[in-house]
Amino acid sequence: MAKPPLPGELLPQERQHEILQRLRSRGRVVAAELAVEFAASEDSIRRDLRELAAQGLCRRVYGGALPLSAAVAPLQQRRSEQVGRKLALARKAVSLVREGQVLLIDAGSTNAAIAAALPERMNLTVITNAPDIALALIEREGFEILLLGGRIDPRIGGAVGAQTLQELQRVRADLCFPGACAIDADSGLWGFDSEESLQKRAMIEASGETVVVATSDKLGTVATHRIAPIAEVQYLVVEHAVGRPVRAAFSARGVSVHRAEAAAD
Repeated sequence: MAKPPLPGELLPQERQHEILQRLRSRGRVVAAELAVEFAASEDSIRRDLRELAAQGLCRRVYGGALPLSAAVAPLQQRRSEQVGRKLALARKAVSLVREGQVLLIDAGSTNAAIAAALPERMNLTVITNAPDIALALIEREGFEILLLGGRIDPRIGGAVGAQTLQELQRVRADLCFPGACAIDADSGLWGFDSEESLQKRAMIEASGETVVVATSDKLGTVATHRIAPIAEVQYLVVEHAVGRPVRAAFSARGVSVHRAEAAAD
């Protein structure tokens, strides 16, 4: 039986495959460390990372690479995915809300769960670009609702575009819940769509504090467009299963990390 090749004997495509495996298991890779592991030059490793990034399999960062977050599915599909996990995150997220606050809630399935979990009779004002969030709150007690106008994108389930941005510039919220496509402790909050990412950025700028609520698959990943540096995120709500090293990486950046209870499913 033929012996498997030693690290220094791997062909470039074989090495790239192994790099991808490490990227998925570790959450990030460092070029200098990979050079030692594969007995290759750092120039060769950097070339591998450039080729992987060109294929859309990772994103280059200084000294290494990060995995890309999974592509965002349409809202209708996301509503039926990870329901129990999103509910657990929502329950923890609403514990950060205080009576009388103005909340800015972005469109999205996790944020819809947050809106549904908001307690009544707390004199809350909810500003949202999502019609489903407005409809979910309209018959409940203790909510004033402001629905932002603009072009409705059925993929994200909310208003986007110039009109929405203009209206965001005329409001001020205490707490913002932007939808998160990807978040990394070093590089910050990311989105896939340029127009939507600009809007999320405007939501953060219109708010006193920002809460990012993220399922585990979005942690330690990046996307195409940077929304905000991690310094502009005050709170991060994560799933119960997220380990201490990941939580500590965000805490070290000054983010207050809140861990949800274990999900029912």
